Amino acid sequence: MANDFETIQKENIHSLRFPATEVLKDKMAIHQRISELHRALSLGNLEHSKIRIYFEDSLSKKMVETTVWAVTDESVILKQGVGIPINRIFMTF
Repeated sequence: MANDFETIQKENIHSLRFPATEVLKDKMAIHQRISELHRALSLGNLEHSKIRIYFEDSLSKKMVETTVWAVTDESVILKQGVGIPINRIFMTF
């Protein structure tokens, strides 16, 4: 699956456009994603660990390796205030 995703630097995320639609169709997958994001937040805050976030903007599927600084109801916040809408994230590792 990871081969389907283009690697992007977090500094370039601010220029992307994100549709409002949900990328996951299964309710269990959506619940799993939230759990993974909160785990990523803990890893970022406690151990400063980088994780991979697989997401989709309006053009294609992308992957960024970064530290999660915050998780809101609607977005994942990365360093320098860069955000990715949660509904556009497939998974994290």
